[in-house]
Amino acid sequence: MKVKEKAIETLEIEADAVLKLKERIDDEFMAAVQCILDCPARVIVTGMGKSGHVGRKIAATFASTGTPSFFMHPAEAFHGDLGMVTEDDVVIAISNSGESSEIVNILPIIRRIGAKIIAMSGRRESQLGKNSDYFIDIGVEKEACPLGLAPTASTTATLAMGDAMAVALMSVRNFTSQDFALFHPGGALGRRLLLKVSNVMHTGEDNPVVSQDKTAKDALFIMTDKGLGAASVVDENGKFVGLITDGIIRRALAKDYKFLDEPVHNIMFENPLMIREDALAASALSVMEKHKPRPVTVLPVVDDDHNPVGIVHLTDLLRQGVV
Repeated sequence: MKVKEKAIETLEIEADAVLKLKERIDDEFMAAVQCILDCPARVIVTGMGKSGHVGRKIAATFASTGTPSFFMHPAEAFHGDLGMVTEDDVVIAISNSGESSEIVNILPIIRRIGAKIIAMSGRRESQLGKNSDYFIDIGVEKEACPLGLAPTASTTATLAMGDAMAVALMSVRNFTSQDFALFHPGGALGRRLLLKVSNVMHTGEDNPVVSQDKTAKDALFIMTDKGLGAASVVDENGKFVGLITDGIIRRALAKDYKFLDEPVHNIMFENPLMIREDALAASALSVMEKHKPRPVTVLPVVDDDHNPVGIVHLTDLLRQGVV
């Protein structure tokens, strides 16, 4: 029971610390956000110890949401990494006490370089607070640590305030999900928002196409060769007129083998689902899944002139992680 009580108490203390931050979203917070918006270069986040760990996350969140940013270790900064800072940058310095020697020692150099300084601290009267252009209060009444020593509530509050700044900046910049995907091409969102049908469709020799005057038997050979279970049907001018699938052939075989000598145009789908090559791959998946009365597994890809430029199969989309 003691373990459970302490765990709950910790969450309550940290949740309370975060909720109290709402009172700190004041004119100075707004001015600090505006300073970042006006910054023509980068936001450089620095902090020592646990504040440094939180600072790395804040910098990463900024960078992935439209605000160019990176983390600079204050100890390394004092030994050459201050060369990363330019007069056009904004430095966010994090220290709960505002007296961390590694942070305080680099403030005069940052001042000399000419970069703006945003302090995230629990003490405005600290060295950091006094030597900053903007002060964001991240102070907490108490730590969740029973000894009052380990940074717990204070680091949670700092992280939350950093997120508040990042999200506020996203809103003002009109940062979209497409922008987010651009910075996350390896993630599921990136695949969903950046991958186009043209990236996954079968084209050229791999694109199964059959003339409408060919027989069902001819179409069956083509589909078997390409292994996609369908073929686009074209007229004498090479224009898309329909789709034939192995499902059509299987259903016809159950009735009569004579249909194999029938021309394709007698048994094809005349108005099948289609998609353009510049459409999102996620859109293709949606079209396939939502088809009634049952989902489909292939989509012919047709251009503006109604030429069959490719075909996309459900397995290609799933293999690429489109969900």
